[in-house]
Amino acid sequence: MSVIAKAGQDVAAVDTITVTIDGIEVAVPKGTLAIRAAELVGIAIPRFCDHPLLDPQGACRQCMVEVPDAGNGRGFPKPQASCTLEVANGMQIKTQHTSAVAAKAQTGMLELLLINHPLDCPICDKGGECPLQNQALSNGHGESRYQGVKRTYPKPVPISSQILLDRERCVLCARCTRFSEQISGDPLIALVERGALQQVGKYADDPYDSYFSGNVVQICPVGALTSTSYRFNSRPYDLVSTEVTCEHCAAGCTLRSDQRHGVVRRRLAANAPEVNEEWNCDKGRFAFVSGRGEDRLTTPLVRRDGELKPASWAEAIDAAVTGLKAAGERVGVLTGGRLTIEDAYGYAKFARTVLGTNNIDFRSRPIGTDEAAFLADRVAGRSVSDAVTYTDLETAGTVVLVGLEAEEEAPLVFLRLRKAVRKKGLAVKVIAARLSNGSTKLNAELISTVPGEEAAALRGLDLPAGAVILVGERAALAAGALNAAAEVADAAGARLAWVPRRAGDRGAIEAGCLPNLLPGGRPVADAAARVDVASAWETESLPSAAGLEAPAILAAAAAGELGALVVAGLEPVDFADAAAVRAGLDQVGFLVSLENRTSEVTDRADVVFPVALIEERSGTFWNWEHRPGAVSQVIRGTGAPMTDLRVLAALADALGAPLGIRTTAQAAAELAELGSYQRPAAKKSAAKASTKSAKAAAKASGQGEQLVKLSTWRQLIDGGRGQDGESALAATAKPTVARISPALAERLGAADGQLVTITAAAGWYTMPVAISADMVDGTVWLPTNSAGTGLGELGVVFGDEVALSLGGEE
Repeated sequence: MSVIAKAGQDVAAVDTITVTIDGIEVAVPKGTLAIRAAELVGIAIPRFCDHPLLDPQGACRQCMVEVPDAGNGRGFPKPQASCTLEVANGMQIKTQHTSAVAAKAQTGMLELLLINHPLDCPICDKGGECPLQNQALSNGHGESRYQGVKRTYPKPVPISSQILLDRERCVLCARCTRFSEQISGDPLIALVERGALQQVGKYADDPYDSYFSGNVVQICPVGALTSTSYRFNSRPYDLVSTEVTCEHCAAGCTLRSDQRHGVVRRRLAANAPEVNEEWNCDKGRFAFVSGRGEDRLTTPLVRRDGELKPASWAEAIDAAVTGLKAAGERVGVLTGGRLTIEDAYGYAKFARTVLGTNNIDFRSRPIGTDEAAFLADRVAGRSVSDAVTYTDLETAGTVVLVGLEAEEEAPLVFLRLRKAVRKKGLAVKVIAARLSNGSTKLNAELISTVPGEEAAALRGLDLPAGAVILVGERAALAAGALNAAAEVADAAGARLAWVPRRAGDRGAIEAGCLPNLLPGGRPVADAAARVDVASAWETESLPSAAGLEAPAILAAAAAGELGALVVAGLEPVDFADAAAVRAGLDQVGFLVSLENRTSEVTDRADVVFPVALIEERSGTFWNWEHRPGAVSQVIRGTGAPMTDLRVLAALADALGAPLGIRTTAQAAAELAELGSYQRPAAKKSAAKASTKSAKAAAKASGQGEQLVKLSTWRQLIDGGRGQDGESALAATAKPTVARISPALAERLGAADGQLVTITAAAGWYTMPVAISADMVDGTVWLPTNSAGTGLGELGVVFGDEVALSLGGEE
């Protein structure tokens, strides 16, 4: 029997060799490992240390095969580990299926591994999905011949706040240490001691501080590593699994969500080679319990006599209809970034056809003056077929990051970049005020830039054709940076991609949740586009004037110019000026909130509609590549609240202007039928600086005060409410510090660890200072929204001027 195998491309295009495995002849690319060649013809060889995304180790010796001498010098006198054996032309390989020698070697290795391994399968988290358990039953002895005392250790050992180690279970496969060193770049755990005493250990002064630590639990083949949150929580065979797309960032990771008795117990990374491969970040893995607290909304609320009180759905809809009718077309819609594209489309259609307004914006964050035009020209209306992809990052010779800290804001983008750096020599350039920890792990070249001067730094680049420029949402706050990125990409023949922070942002653009865009990326100002959409929506006409952006919507509400706001999901601290957001919410004539938990918005609302949690709904998230990812309903039949789309449909019916859609499938079908807008060539737009000064508002702080530019980005584990309820994850958050250059520290008279005060227009924060050698002078770096220190409370954003002084109170 002969098989021609393909490994990612036609074998005719690569240097191939022919080997025979259990009598099956197979052609494979030169350099293929024996264990992979066997997989290509459907032969499974037992293994523990082998993992296709990790470098070969040959640690466990469980994958032994016989390689007899076929008269061509390709044989070996003893069994070989197939996970490290590169096949040679004409090689004959016999696995446990055809060789008594291989079967005996594998059985012997199992017996040795089980000498000290505890027989605690009934209580082990891995029991029921354990390769060692499976192989002991299929290939091992029926009874143990070992009569001695098994080795024991004190247990568990916390190698971080969320990862626990049971050392006696470990089979020293080195999967965890290889992942940490090779994939995430966090070599903070290692195999220590020698011989029979060898074990996984951590460095005494450095805990296992990694954003990807949950992956070592998943790839551990024997349950030696467990997570604090899931340990002893459920049995794997009692779980019902559903494939979902992560809701936390725009990476679009495919996950496996496991539930039991209507409660999600854990989430794992699914196998999605084109997106997250087999990995995910700890935020996506562990932060899924925030909706289980006492603040969960399950019934509508209506404000009566100044207080929010429970109401029936009919009462709440009647109250909302009354308030919205009174406002007329003086309304605004703020959708936030938590929505699937189908729900976002519902809001876009509701705003235009029911409320008659283009005052709709998904951006609950600081925004730049030229951002909307950039999103319309360079992002909207594009599919994954003509967008930059994860694969493009691996094949690019150079990647430039602008306003984007990949490990913090798009962790799987970081992992793919790191893979390309390690295996293909990718050159990464970072335009920033300093190198982050993640950028250091990418061996990135820092193009040291004062915040706000990114446009000049971009224009000074000499990029090769085929390079990729990744711009984050923060780049919009630097005057002209987005336009400069587009111009440089066009001139150099480079690719350009926008990487937002939240899972719902890309889909919100396509759905039409911007004041200047209709669904499919159609400009509101284009009469023909309005006619197309109006025809599809079976309405006579659509509002033609571009609406207000989110800050302007809130300012108009605060000034009494808007009669009503409809708000999906946002937190004031996420905006540039949290106080201005609260003023808008407080002063608007009528406020309707659709939320799944109580919040600052629901506390101020006149009507609150509870909506389903992410695991209680279906839909689609579009990731930064423009790739759709399914949001499958995990929990069913629990009487969960309606989705946003169904609530909007009920409101539209009551307002006498039916929405025409109320299910995810209907919304997806209608959006697909609309298609995308065929736009002309992108136009340049003039950039306007938005930098504010702290001079007039800074409190007097005495001698040594310095006026500096603010550099910032959101850290992955921050003060966001989506992480609530997971204390072990929260404990891994990085400390809140103010980073400054040595020269600035000298001018202030500050030393590492001393307290400094950062003062801006709306307030001040005090925190320890950290002196960073690569920090650009005249700049201070602060985390955007660490717990208790959200920059929105200070009323400043990236690139603004703040006052820095020595001293203060914690």
